[in-house]
Amino acid sequence: MADRPSHTVISLDELERVPLEAGIWRPIRRELGVTAFGINAYTADRAGDALIERHDERSPGAGGHEELYVTMTGRASFVVGGEHVEVPAGSAVLVEPGTMREAVAGDDATTVLVIGGRPGGAMPPSPFEYWYAAIPAEEAGEYERAYAIAAEGLENHPEHGTLHYALGCFASRLGDTDKALEHLATAFANDPRTREWADDDKDLDSIRNEPGYPG
Repeated sequence: MADRPSHTVISLDELERVPLEAGIWRPIRRELGVTAFGINAYTADRAGDALIERHDERSPGAGGHEELYVTMTGRASFVVGGEHVEVPAGSAVLVEPGTMREAVAGDDATTVLVIGGRPGGAMPPSPFEYWYAAIPAEEAGEYERAYAIAAEGLENHPEHGTLHYALGCFASRLGDTDKALEHLATAFANDPRTREWADDDKDLDSIRNEPGYPG
């Protein structure tokens, strides 16, 4: 790992083309040496050509993955669990292990990116997902809902400074002073940057002069 570059850029068009009975395999994972998840691409040059083989991720050669199919170019026509699903460029379909799926190209030059991993294997989500997910509720002034969304992250990241800072801001807006001060103390202790953020953060104006405001 010490010799691994900090980043690698590839072009899907430059990847090796390995013809299969269904589709042309483009080996992204092997090319990049990805270790955190499975990722490859499949191409069909002509509309109507097979693109993704019929499988359910339960065969001896499969990884038992949940798979996200992202159409990069063209249009993929899937049959998932017996249901026809059209996935044009810029769209994606998630398929669970045990569900039969297959696809043909709906357009010429169709390429689908396939990202897979065992269910639950990549968890927990990154801390930022929780406070990012709370932004729409915050912008709508729904601070109780924003707090509830962000608080889901405490199960996996109980001491994360930025997460606690966001929760402190939401609690302050809700008028829950004790909870806001508690979150803010944890934020200050675990992420020094949050002290600077708090200096001019209007979300905290209601608690800034409280006796329990962390110093």
